[in-house]
Amino acid sequence: MRKIVHVDMDAFYASVEQRDNPGLRGKPLAVGGSAARGVVAAASYEARAFGVHSAMPSVTAKRKCPDLIFVPPRFDVYKAVSQQIREIFAEYTPLIEPLSLDEAYLDVTENLKGMEIATEIALEIRAKIKQVTGLNASAGISYNKFLAKMASDLNKPNGQAVITPKNGPGFVETLPVKKFHGVGPATAERMRRYGIETGLDLKSKSLIFLQEHFGKSGPYFYGIARGIDERQVRPDRIRKSVGAEDTFAEDIDDLEHATAELKPLAEKVWRYCEAQGISGKTVTVKVKYSDFTQATRSRTGTIPFASVTDVFDTASGLLATVYPFKLSVRLLGVTLSSLTNDQTNAATEGKPQLDLNL
Repeated sequence: MRKIVHVDMDAFYASVEQRDNPGLRGKPLAVGGSAARGVVAAASYEARAFGVHSAMPSVTAKRKCPDLIFVPPRFDVYKAVSQQIREIFAEYTPLIEPLSLDEAYLDVTENLKGMEIATEIALEIRAKIKQVTGLNASAGISYNKFLAKMASDLNKPNGQAVITPKNGPGFVETLPVKKFHGVGPATAERMRRYGIETGLDLKSKSLIFLQEHFGKSGPYFYGIARGIDERQVRPDRIRKSVGAEDTFAEDIDDLEHATAELKPLAEKVWRYCEAQGISGKTVTVKVKYSDFTQATRSRTGTIPFASVTDVFDTASGLLATVYPFKLSVRLLGVTLSSLTNDQTNAATEGKPQLDLNL
């Protein structure tokens, strides 16, 4: 039986800001821009009490919490703290699968400390994180990744919970599917249309039914409805995409202006890829209009992109396919996906031959 721990930092960005500025402690805080077009990147628990949450427009957050304090993000600091946390994880196991700067799966079935009880490992890790960084972490412990992730939310903040093999299937049956990790709002709504609102409802559906209506995700849903998740903790998990986007202070109607705004986004994506020694074969452009509807366009090449110029030129061409814009543009995004470690090969083999995928 595997022993999986999911560690999730509590309100990570906001907690770092409150740690570094004592004047912010105990106050409702949002990390992000306070301007009219800003978005909340993270919210402290004091702010969450008012209904403020990440990805919420700043104007909405301020309306919900008039005393909300906005601070700009400091991603270099968050990354440095995240590295400290990863080093603590590495004292216990090499099987670490980061999901983001503030959460990771750990397989501690056979751990470097020779400890038999996973709950004790989680307690030690959380205590050491507090000692080293001054921050609180929550944890979930179970026999698979899905249930460990679900358990880490049960006693937040600054707590942990265990879901045992005996309790796993029953726990899943009572849970609304919209709270399942891996079931987004659109999938939850599709499930609701098929009469699936709880884990028990999901369990009542056959594998054939789930494959027919949810494709390759069907077997995953069939398993988790029974408390089964065979996915391994993968320390070499490859990131699927790298993206950057920007919400503008004023909406854009002009193609030349919009194209110019793609350049810093492409450069940001490429800087990350260069630092990681990777490239990708697919460029996607996201356009969000003033009414919040959006369109995406993508192109996939036969070999990885060789330079930031290639990425920018491709993104510019994709943007031109949706001009004239149906409405003024509120946000643009550039994403590079189909990632590989073949950046060097891309540079030597020339530009990718592109196929349009609209």
